[in-house]
Amino acid sequence: MSDLGYYLVAIVTVFAVVDPIGTLPFFTAFTLGFDAQDRRVVLERTVLIFSSILLVFALVGRFVFAAFGFTLAAFEIAGGILLFIVAYDMLRGEVGPTKLTAADREEAIQRRDEVSVFPLSIPLLAGPGAISTVMIYAGGTGSGTTGVLAALLAVIVTGSATFIIFRLGQRILDSLGRVGVMALTRVLGLLLAAVAVQFVITGIYGVIG
Repeated sequence: MSDLGYYLVAIVTVFAVVDPIGTLPFFTAFTLGFDAQDRRVVLERTVLIFSSILLVFALVGRFVFAAFGFTLAAFEIAGGILLFIVAYDMLRGEVGPTKLTAADREEAIQRRDEVSVFPLSIPLLAGPGAISTVMIYAGGTGSGTTGVLAALLAVIVTGSATFIIFRLGQRILDSLGRVGVMALTRVLGLLLAAVAVQFVITGIYGVIG
């Protein structure tokens, strides 16, 4: 495969694994009740954090895992358990208020910082699949530094695309009423629980396989 072909395949694969289109509904759910400024902060920090995580793992991921002595399967199981806790709260309708008052402002600012890291950046966007994918491409068969450059380029392109998709997707918030918010939150909570369980199952297979 030519270097250009390797770059293109890496970009397409990383974008597909990160799946910003599939994650958009969760971004919408976790920023319900936020004003435009707070949603923009969450968006920018989420893209910056998850892109930085993937860039780091593309460069030194193999050494980090080896240094701490844990496997990708352990990462998947831990991420799945934490993600299930978030999903449970969503099913109970505890993912943020539907209206942001002045009294809630300080709490909302703290929460916007939290959701930027977990669960949006980790593990929804920079999950075990995305991390393993960039590590594989970074250590691929391209000559010289081709593998690392392909992985870095794939992360940068995917991060830019995620920003655009999430930015345009915020219009969904304007069309949701209170009933729609409640229904969406619970449906997404169920889907998120399924994602969490799949993470754990994949991790267990990785341990015993």
